[in-house]
Amino acid sequence: MPPEILIVVRRGEDPRQCTVRPLRGTPGLEFLPYPLRTRPNLSRHLLLAPDAPPLTPADAGRSLLLLDASWRHAAAMRRAVEPVEARAIPPGWQTAYPRRSKLHADPETGLATVEALYAALCTLGFRDDSLLRCYPWRDAFLDLNRDRLPPASDRAAAAPRSAHSAGSPTGRNTG
Repeated sequence: MPPEILIVVRRGEDPRQCTVRPLRGTPGLEFLPYPLRTRPNLSRHLLLAPDAPPLTPADAGRSLLLLDASWRHAAAMRRAVEPVEARAIPPGWQTAYPRRSKLHADPETGLATVEALYAALCTLGFRDDSLLRCYPWRDAFLDLNRDRLPPASDRAAAAPRSAHSAGSPTGRNTG
């Protein structure tokens, strides 16, 4: 069974650049707006963060926490959820998201939020191509990372995520 996933999304980001917004309402994904009104219990969550030890299949029993905003807001959002254990997407995953920041440098190894979510689930053994169903750069992302992808089962490639916790949609960002 795939892990529960919490996505904290920053208000005020450009919704046209949001990669996870189309996933609102997807079973198993819960969305919370940032700034947080109250800090949720994150004791069982792993924050996806680029400066952490790599995520491994041994982490499969843990819930995932993603922060969805432009890179310039990531540090403040991270402080709002700490302390929380963190993991990074294993090296080698490449983004297909076209970056165009005129003000801030994006990390070369950074992924769009939907790409990070997909890569994390693949790493944990839960490939779910339906997460990329509305991602405009889906084909390019899958092609760039074809050597990292586990085999797709017919069910995982075509079916939506199983219902194990309904999301409360409020997301947006450039992740």
